[in-house]
Amino acid sequence: MKLITIIGARPQFIKAAPFSEEFRKNHEEILVHTGQHYDANMSDIFFDELGIPKPDYNLGVGSGSHGKQTASMLEGIEEILLKEKPDGLLVYGDTNSTLAGALAASKLHIPVFHVEAGLRSYNKLMPEEQNRILTDHISDMLLCPTQTAVDNLKKEGITYGVVNTGDIMYDTVLRNIGIANEKYSNGLWFDEIVSENGEISKISENGYYLATIHRAENTDNPEKLSNIFKAFSELNKPVLLPLHPRTEKLIENLEVDMKNIIIINPVGYLLMLYLTSNAYMVVTDSGGLQKEAYFLKTPCTTLRDQTEWIETLENSWNVLSKIDVKEIKSKVQRELTCLKHPQPKSFGEGNAALKICEAIVNGGKINE
Repeated sequence: MKLITIIGARPQFIKAAPFSEEFRKNHEEILVHTGQHYDANMSDIFFDELGIPKPDYNLGVGSGSHGKQTASMLEGIEEILLKEKPDGLLVYGDTNSTLAGALAASKLHIPVFHVEAGLRSYNKLMPEEQNRILTDHISDMLLCPTQTAVDNLKKEGITYGVVNTGDIMYDTVLRNIGIANEKYSNGLWFDEIVSENGEISKISENGYYLATIHRAENTDNPEKLSNIFKAFSELNKPVLLPLHPRTEKLIENLEVDMKNIIIINPVGYLLMLYLTSNAYMVVTDSGGLQKEAYFLKTPCTTLRDQTEWIETLENSWNVLSKIDVKEIKSKVQRELTCLKHPQPKSFGEGNAALKICEAIVNGGKINE
């Protein structure tokens, strides 16, 4: 079977690693990188660390408005599809790369396989929500990470081609946490951060909050962004913040207090995995990091009004917070009752890559 896979952003690189390894054992995969994430710390390092094959094509679209970016991807992907004539096209998640790939293939009557189908935040103001809904409704096979995702699709009348494969990000975490611990448990993680960013006060394992902020609903609103940083500056532990390049530009014009906040460059997957595992808590607006924290049994506070990963909310492993200084501080500094409760196996057994391959090759059937 000849398959084209579309990737373009950090979460997609992470998901692609186990699938590409499994699929290429018996089939041909052509990897297309749209270039949506093009900074070396947001792209190249993931290919190196995770052993992802070098992309066969790189569209290099870079940043831009949603319309300009999606249009450039659509044009480039269509040309590749016409040239390569694949048996199908696979997309991950909910980015502009996802929608552009699915739309280009669908219009050429090439089967679309959507990994991480069926997620819903029920907030259509989010570009990610728009992308995932549109992609689901033009996909031929919907590869769901949880039963909740399957149920969401059923509510929208989508039942054909729906398969619960488990979460492929769980595969990647299980494959790499041991490698990350071996590489960084000797303290080299701190040396790596300091070497990139100058003098940083010593922080200890389990003695910091790990934060990421990148969603437009937070970063494009100066009041919300200021409230987030004000809350961070008043927390009872230092906040380690690998800063997304886009967010870094947006805070330059804000009058925000950076005390208690340690800003570092974006880090690779292995170091981020280690920092997540050893943080006291994760504070984020990222969907992927919510899950990674859950997989690693690190409590999380999500700076959003809703989450598509509702399974993580059980027993307060993950707690939602409005962008209000007082509420953020209260939620982050809450008593961690979650540590007293086991986690249900909502995301599968860590063999999603194998199940996704089986579903694609066998017309939706997987070996139980």
